[in-house]
Amino acid sequence: MVAANELKVLPACKVRAYRLVHSKFPPIAIFDDVASAEEFEQLYALQALTNPRMLSQAGSLELISRSDIPFGIQGCSYATAPFTHVNPEGSRFSDGAFGVLYLADSMETAIAEVRYHQQAYWSQVPDLRYERFVFRGLTTRFDEAGTLDALAVSSNDPIYSPTDYSASRLLGRGALDAAATALRFHSVRQPEGVCWGLFTPRQVLSVVQTAHYEMIWSGEIAAVHKLSTHMG
Repeated sequence: MVAANELKVLPACKVRAYRLVHSKFPPIAIFDDVASAEEFEQLYALQALTNPRMLSQAGSLELISRSDIPFGIQGCSYATAPFTHVNPEGSRFSDGAFGVLYLADSMETAIAEVRYHQQAYWSQVPDLRYERFVFRGLTTRFDEAGTLDALAVSSNDPIYSPTDYSASRLLGRGALDAAATALRFHSVRQPEGVCWGLFTPRQVLSVVQTAHYEMIWSGEIAAVHKLSTHMG
């Protein structure tokens, strides 16, 4: 199994990538309404007195340093949310103790990744015959500086197992402990696709909503449709 210290560290390079998020998770206004950590603290203190519901939407802020939050960028809440709303069940490169922002080289790759996980989740729900799931398509710009590159690692390496995440989670923890900003790796769900797992949102330069997509469930994910293009 490959270790973090065996991977090449990538130099600074601005990258465009894509992400799909469920529409039931709205942007978090408290991150997008301020331009600095100082403004955030002031607004957070005010909201603590007047709007506790908004604070719960912000998630577990103790999981991320204020210096890691890219205040002032477009779509700050989209960049930050995976680090304050951590999936306790984990993901490919996290055991659930920390967040990872997953991005893909194309919307097709992002859809393939999300489609697989939606299929795996909803197939365990009994008697679900028909449902429609709507997602926001996001275009993200970020800086690859400090990213560990796993593209040279063989697809037979345990980190690329389709179902067993034990090796990839060890790599993720090793990368985090080594202060890597991200991992670049082959998509397991989309042939020739490339993905990134960011361990901090501070590398993100912008996140823009571009379209909505729907996945149709009829015993399986039967179809994926692009619904609209966002003009905002």
